[in-house]
Amino acid sequence: MTMKSRKACLVAGLAGIMSLGVMIAPALSHHSFAMYDQQQTKTYTGRLTRFIPGGNHSQLIFEVLDAEGKQVMQNGKPLLWGVETASAAAMSRQGVTVVTFPLGTILTVTLHPLRDGRPMGAMTSLIKCGTSLPKGGCTKETGQVMTGTQAT
Repeated sequence: MTMKSRKACLVAGLAGIMSLGVMIAPALSHHSFAMYDQQQTKTYTGRLTRFIPGGNHSQLIFEVLDAEGKQVMQNGKPLLWGVETASAAAMSRQGVTVVTFPLGTILTVTLHPLRDGRPMGAMTSLIKCGTSLPKGGCTKETGQVMTGTQAT
């Protein structure tokens, strides 16, 4: 192999590595949680109003409930919050699907809220408590802790 062909191979190899880096960057940036305030944690109990399965992340939208199980109202409307979770496939492996989490399911969610103040967050834990609020609230003791649901 001549010196000229070695340089050509080296240049082609470097170009290939750089191309691979450019293609991988968007996938890695997808996993940034910079939009969430990870220094702040909030916990809400609510009634599921929408389950949005997704390839990268799923979302659970819920009406916030007070300690007695009544809707929390804001400006005359039910207060809605949402959480970003793991992918639908990852959640399904843990038993969380649109079938096992029907609309109306009572859940307690711990999350890192969005920095901009919108009512959405990245889930850190999820407890499922059926279709009615148990006495004492939806807690680890009264519900089922769902593992593998965290957004990653």
